Order: sequence, then C-alpha cells, then structure tokens
Amino acid sequence: MLDTFRTIETPEGAEIGLRVAGPLIRSGAWIIDFGIRVVAMSVLFPLLTCTLGNVGVGIGLVLAFFAFWFYPIVFEAAWNGQTPGKKFLKLAVVHDDGTPIGWGAALIRNLVRVVDFLPGVYLIGLLTTLLNSDFKRLGDLAARTVVVYRRSERIRGQRVPQVQPRAPARPLSQVEQEAVLAFAERRETWTDERAAELADTVYLLTGSEGPDGVERLMGVANWVLGRR
Repeated sequence: MLDTFRTIETPEGAEIGLRVAGPLIRSGAWIIDFGIRVVAMSVLFPLLTCTLGNVGVGIGLVLAFFAFWFYPIVFEAAWNGQTPGKKFLKLAVVHDDGTPIGWGAALIRNLVRVVDFLPGVYLIGLLTTLLNSDFKRLGDLAARTVVVYRRSERIRGQRVPQVQPRAPARPLSQVEQEAVLAFAERRETWTDERAAELADTVYLLTGSEGPDGVERLMGVANWVLGRR
C-alpha cells in the first residue's frame, strides 16, 4: 500500500510529520479555485461592460489576466500556502523542509504552471506527479515545494483504537514510545500485510510476528497511553 507519510527534520532540528497530497485531491482544489474565478469574472465582466463600455471590456480583460496568474500566487504567499480551494480541502503548500512558503516560492511554482498545463488539461503536470513519490509537478520541483494535508492540532494518542493493554517486554525510551503511538494511530491507513511488515521490525519488543505482532504492538500503544 502506498504510504504518503513523510518525516522530515526542520532547520531548527525538530522532526515533523507531513502527509503528501495526491493528484486527485489536488485536482479537486484546483477545480474549486477555478470555479471561484469563473463566477467572479462572470459577475464583474458584464457589470464593467454595461457601465464603462469598451473601457470596461479592457479592464475586465486585465482583471481576467490577473485572476489567472496572480490568484494562486497571492493566496499561497499571503495565506499560509493555501488558496480557498486548498483551504476547503485542508491542503497547503510548504517547502520541502516543511517550512511555510513565501512570495518567491509561490511565484516560481505558479509561473511554471504554464509548462505543466502543456499540451493541455495539465497532462505534463499529471505525468510528473505520477513519476515521483511526493506527487510533485514541475512547478513544485522548480520551487522545491510540496502539497501536503494541513493537519489540525490534536492530542497525541486520541486516535489510537482501544484494545487490551500489554506491557512492553522492556522499558521504552521517549522516542520509542512516540514511534509505537505513531504506528497505532496510523494502523487503519495500512493493509494488514503492511501493518504486519512494520510490526515485524520490532519483534524484540513484542515477541510475535504477523497479525499477532500487530495486535501486541497495538496493546503496547494502549499501555503507553496509560490505559489499564
């Protein structure tokens, strides 16, 4: 099963987890943003034309140009890497190291969009996203950015399913406890085979392999959370 979770180290030395967004949900965000621009121009263009005549037509064309090119740039740079479409679907653009993007990165990734669009309907961009593990189009590669899910703040462990707690075979360090909880929180996103493969890597902790190892590791996670 494809795992889109990435653990990266920030320039300050802290580790954070990011879940990369795939082309399907990114297409949904683009459609929402495109619809917003179409509706806005559908209202403004006739209004300008009726009130200002040919001058209004010229102003409308200029506004359409800015809407196409600068709508994503302005929103991504000034709104924490999110356009309205991305915000609605809880996505955001960040640098490869997880830090927020600024005007430079927003400008580069969106100017290269014209190449991603070739020869039509974002064919090059789609092919590029499918050929790298972080689903980057050419604009992301040029700007060194990635589109990720914007996670809401939550209490560690609240998504760990409740099972019979099991004490670990030995005392766990803080890092090991975090790793066990991360496994338990993400268990439902994996197939049984993938979960067993990961659980097998800590055989010395659980003393079991395969499905039984997964069950025991989930029990250890509940024990770490203090469930007795």
